[in-house]
Amino acid sequence: MKPFGKTPDGHEVSLYTLSNKSGMEVSITNYGGTITSIKVPDRNKHVDDVVLGFDNLEGYTSPSNKSYFGATIGRYANRIGHGTFTLDGKTYHIPTNEGQNALHGGTVGFNKRIWTAKQVSGAHGPALELHYLSPDGEEGFPGNLSVTVRFSLSDQNELRVEYMATTDKPTVLNLTNHSYFNLSGQGNGTILNNKVTIPADNYTPVNKELIPTGKIESVAGTPFDFRTPQVVGARIHEDNEQLKFGMGYDQNWVLNNKGQSIALAAKVEDPQTGRVLEVLTNQPGIQFYTGNQLNGSNVGKGGKVYHKNGALCLETQHFPDSPNHPNFPSAVLRPGQKFDRTTIFRFSTE
Repeated sequence: MKPFGKTPDGHEVSLYTLSNKSGMEVSITNYGGTITSIKVPDRNKHVDDVVLGFDNLEGYTSPSNKSYFGATIGRYANRIGHGTFTLDGKTYHIPTNEGQNALHGGTVGFNKRIWTAKQVSGAHGPALELHYLSPDGEEGFPGNLSVTVRFSLSDQNELRVEYMATTDKPTVLNLTNHSYFNLSGQGNGTILNNKVTIPADNYTPVNKELIPTGKIESVAGTPFDFRTPQVVGARIHEDNEQLKFGMGYDQNWVLNNKGQSIALAAKVEDPQTGRVLEVLTNQPGIQFYTGNQLNGSNVGKGGKVYHKNGALCLETQHFPDSPNHPNFPSAVLRPGQKFDRTTIFRFSTE
């Protein structure tokens, strides 16, 4: 642990680093539960940092940082249409921060909160445990929500992220991590030559505001079919309404495993370095986002400028706007229940 700076209102923030015997190193700050770096070797044992972010806390707290680099996202990751949902007959309003919709938990989501941290040793290697108590009514969400996120690093180069939560009132909950990956190294070119696999027969199409229509459609015959490895850039510019809405890939895939157990949700292969990232989860969906909003305005670690398609996100999740779509897997958490989801980022080379 080492100091990472102070927030604009004077709160001290720390940086924690997990390392293993295989040369992998992960740094996490308790500001926003944010992964600030993941350093992994390539096929020639050269180590690079493969996630986007900033060298200091000021980068993360700056109003110009609208990209959620590496952050823990909640209470509700992704979008809620019109910032409104109804639960048990009562309507709730979340602050809208993306047009008329609520994105990633509202104006001050979990990505802007200071979490209580403690380093522990667990079954999966050295770990950092972060805790946050989100009070009833925070950002419009009901219930006092107690959240723990545990990051563990194994000697097999697996970063395990475990999300646990309980509530004292019925609420909705969707937690994820918003790391941006570039397996060639952060700031080094685009991800358009990466090969991506997503074992999903279906996806949830969206309207022009990126809110799901409520339909679940087959990926067959569309640019969203990643059931076999596909080069990201091969179809990203096709004349497809969904791709135009997102300015690239920014959709939710319905994982075939349906969140019943921890299973492969995505695989990324970088031909340049030989690095491979596999994402495993027991969440029902995954948002594949190709950094379409990156525009060169963010100067990241080491002075690197982050351009469009300079990284990709693989956000394991419940579906966007689930509280407004009864046909989607329920994102409701009730008193007496425990939210318990796991995502594993497994790194290797080929």
